[in-house]
Amino acid sequence: MVDTLSSRQASPAARGLVARIFGVLTSPRATYADVAAHPRWFGVLLVVLATTIASSSWLLSTSVGQRAMIDQQLQTSEAFGRTITDEQYQQLQRFAPYSAYVAAASQIVVLPLMSLLIAGIAFAIFNGALGADATFRQVFAVVAFSGVLMALKALFSTPLNYARESLSSPTTLTAVLPFFEDNTFVARLLGTIDLFLIWWIVSLAIGLGVLYKRRTAPIATGFLLVYGAIALTIAAVRSVLAGA
Repeated sequence: MVDTLSSRQASPAARGLVARIFGVLTSPRATYADVAAHPRWFGVLLVVLATTIASSSWLLSTSVGQRAMIDQQLQTSEAFGRTITDEQYQQLQRFAPYSAYVAAASQIVVLPLMSLLIAGIAFAIFNGALGADATFRQVFAVVAFSGVLMALKALFSTPLNYARESLSSPTTLTAVLPFFEDNTFVARLLGTIDLFLIWWIVSLAIGLGVLYKRRTAPIATGFLLVYGAIALTIAAVRSVLAGA
């Protein structure tokens, strides 16, 4: 009985959902330690989903957002060396009023699946390859709470995209450093590197470091190198296809 009481006193109560969400931004190390000790993820996943869906649905329900969606489709096709025909353009115009619903449905499916995929990869690397000890629920909770950065990105980007009449991310290096021609390799590379994604990678590295009791710097460096390799590949493919 005494042991039970002492163990309860030694283990602090879990923070509330709101405190955890703000803690990811203000005190990530302490917050992820709380998440690892009490791996509850459902609430934050709902908050992230609701925030991202509400942001994109509002923007795509406006005429500004629908025009931006059509422009993005045209720019994407041109970037890969394809030309949109008049018939395809008319189809895009007919589809535009429904784009908010399609975006919401895709986010409901894609965001949880991406969280599961990232958690699965991290679990396989740390528990499988490196022999560490953590439950999948703990890893998934850390990944879910790192998604707060993606929700913040949606809140930050949506009004800017409305003002810019564009769906392209306003937080890529191209948007921050608009010094290169759009059709150059450097511009394509900078356009795939997003400052919020870098913040998310560092936050996730902190969470996994806390969970597995490892230094953050090597984990963040490894993740950033993978991100850089993916960005280089995307920029190279787009350049090759545009040239073709």
